[in-house]
Amino acid sequence: MIWSKWSERFYQVSIKQRVLFSFIVLITLSISAMGVLTYRIAGKEIQNNAFDASKETVDKTLQLLDYRLNDVAMSVQSLMLSDAYRQMMIDVQAHDVTKYYVHLSEMQYVLSQTTFNEPMIENVLIATPIGDFYSTTQVRAQDNSFYGSELYDNSKKSPGGYWAKGHYDRLFTGSQRVVSFVVRGIYERTPITNVFIVVNLRENKIASLLGQGTSSNDRKYLLLNTEGETVVQTGWPAKGEPAKDPEFLQDSTSDSEGNFFYPFAGENYLVNYKQSAVAPNWILAGMQSKDQLLGQLKGVQRTVLVVILVFLLTTWFFSNKLTAALLRPLFKLSRLMRRVEENQLSVSFESKYNDEIAQVGFQFNRMMTEIKTLIEDVRQKEKGKRHAEIRALTAQMEPHFLYNTLNTIYCKSVMGENDDVNEMILALSQMFQLGLGGGRDLITLEDELSHVQQYCAIQQKCYENLFEYHAEAEEEELLSCLIPKILLQPLVENSIQHGFSDRRSGGCIQVRISLEQSMLHIVVEDNGKGLDAAAVEQGMAKREISKKGYALVNIRHRLQLYYGDEARMELSGQAGAGSRTDLWIPLSPLREEGGNYGIS
Repeated sequence: MIWSKWSERFYQVSIKQRVLFSFIVLITLSISAMGVLTYRIAGKEIQNNAFDASKETVDKTLQLLDYRLNDVAMSVQSLMLSDAYRQMMIDVQAHDVTKYYVHLSEMQYVLSQTTFNEPMIENVLIATPIGDFYSTTQVRAQDNSFYGSELYDNSKKSPGGYWAKGHYDRLFTGSQRVVSFVVRGIYERTPITNVFIVVNLRENKIASLLGQGTSSNDRKYLLLNTEGETVVQTGWPAKGEPAKDPEFLQDSTSDSEGNFFYPFAGENYLVNYKQSAVAPNWILAGMQSKDQLLGQLKGVQRTVLVVILVFLLTTWFFSNKLTAALLRPLFKLSRLMRRVEENQLSVSFESKYNDEIAQVGFQFNRMMTEIKTLIEDVRQKEKGKRHAEIRALTAQMEPHFLYNTLNTIYCKSVMGENDDVNEMILALSQMFQLGLGGGRDLITLEDELSHVQQYCAIQQKCYENLFEYHAEAEEEELLSCLIPKILLQPLVENSIQHGFSDRRSGGCIQVRISLEQSMLHIVVEDNGKGLDAAAVEQGMAKREISKKGYALVNIRHRLQLYYGDEARMELSGQAGAGSRTDLWIPLSPLREEGGNYGIS
């Protein structure tokens, strides 16, 4: 009861008074407290400074290495953008070997420029089915083919580029120690699987580069890959290879960066490691003796050891009790804040006391209430805004074909072609019934195809014998998928109005639907006069308004609002060979809450 009353009274006073009371208690233990605090503060500061300095050195060294490796990658990219490389790739695709020496000569300037821009590069080899291309200042080892080397086998496992460990150069004479970067040759965004670019870097240059990261002689570096193989090492002891130790390998590859202590050659070492951003399968590890790293701490330790022995138990008891009493409310509030960081917004601070920390907690509760209210308001406003924007985009599809249809119906009525008039009126009625969709934003694919069918029926009456329309689905179940309405009709309209503008017959429009990687794949293709896909894409990016580009921008924007980055639209075609539009639509949209827009 006495302890309970003192505890309650203790929490009724202010924090300032509590700290003052704590100081009075700690004064009685001044010698032991001073010893502990001196050791802890000094030791922690020395250790943190030493650890931070060691980590900073490794980070700067890796940053320097990544910078140079990135220069190598950029040099390769510049090589692949050169005109000489492009001309060579054209003949490689055609498997034309007649111009091999012409290309070999034209590539000399590009290759020399690559090695000039990055001094670490020893040589460059472009291996192709029609022959190897390299600087003629280098002597090629003709007995060793790249396609029969280990570099080729490993590069097939890494299509995006492969950084090989240090090895003897077997592709060129001299047997220099090199580190190789192998990447597949690319031409017009299409990977050429049988063309490879091999860039050999001097191993001693990389070792020298790692040595520039520090002026300390006791620090050692090891560059290894995720398989535990040594890539390059510098300043490492002759005996022993920590990279082959499973424990060392597991600790150094468990995360992208970190540190751990590792016993080696009778000493305990601090190992700081970090994964390369340019060569993801490379890890730079820096080792430094713990004794040398924390040498200053030993003097402090010996000084305070004698002082703290007598007061150890007493100081431990009071420090723990006082710390727990002072910081318990703060720890509670801190735990609540961590739960808020995990999106648990229903937390609440409770306290039977009325001190400054409790006031902060109550302010925290009021803040959480306001945050939840604001979040709900923003969510409702964004949801309404998105729905309004979707409906506005749907309404923007200009029904200019309606005027042409009505004029055609009038003309055919005057000419007495009543059967055509009846069919066009019926098709127009059904088309608008499907297009309105009962106020829904999403309709089934079957209804969307019926909408397009009715539109084509009207246009075939307006432009007799101009075109034929066909639609087919890979599986009948796909017709029940829900998609945004009036999505395909503008694409078909583009084919009629623009693709067939220079012909009077023979047109063909095909719509194909299939399921591809859990996505609805819709293809709209015609045999019209074609289009310049790059120019149309550029116009869409600049928001240039045209009858064709406007409809495509509208469709792409609506897909973005419904599905985000999950849906996409691609255009293709060339002059005189027709045009094609590919749509990939998720079976369930990501941006719509509470709706079931998959297969109905």
